[in-house]
Amino acid sequence: MTIRLVGYSFSGPVLRVIICLKELGLPYELEPPASYQSLKDEDYIANKHPFGKMPVLFDGDFRITESPGLVDQFISYELSYYDPPLSKLLYQEKIAKRFLNKDPDPEVIKQAREELAKVLDVYEKLLEGKEYLNGEYSLADIAPCPSTYYVYGTVTHSDLWDNRPNVKNWWNRLCNRDAIKKSLEEARSFLENYENV
Repeated sequence: MTIRLVGYSFSGPVLRVIICLKELGLPYELEPPASYQSLKDEDYIANKHPFGKMPVLFDGDFRITESPGLVDQFISYELSYYDPPLSKLLYQEKIAKRFLNKDPDPEVIKQAREELAKVLDVYEKLLEGKEYLNGEYSLADIAPCPSTYYVYGTVTHSDLWDNRPNVKNWWNRLCNRDAIKKSLEEARSFLENYENV
């Protein structure tokens, strides 16, 4: 029986699951919700996710909700320190401008860059002599991929990674993994089609 994954391919948490499934070579069918509003429908809450969120993974009758979760200290670092400044940059430079008709706040962008630079300085040390955060490729490396991709690839802050050799090599190594490359291409394609609607 094919795995069903409920969510949008461009969503960070969903993209993490897609990458994991591709890494494991597991076939799946992506089932995007009809709309964000449909996540709050009684049927969705009763049969998919009790809090009206995504992703939701079905393997036959077995259901898993949420992301892979905190599997080690690096995912905790990502959630606590790495992702918050990335989220600020994405909000200011993509969401506020496109969806809210608000100009980006240069002070928030400056602050987020400073916060991210400090985190990447720590990552530069953590990655010294290693190809991946745990030494071997793991969920710790998958967790930061979506946010990093959106900030590095679609916003102009790549210098924060590129100025740190260990971090740059780590990010390049991740982007060249087939599962990540294919997942990010699918997300990019979906966004391009969505923006043209």
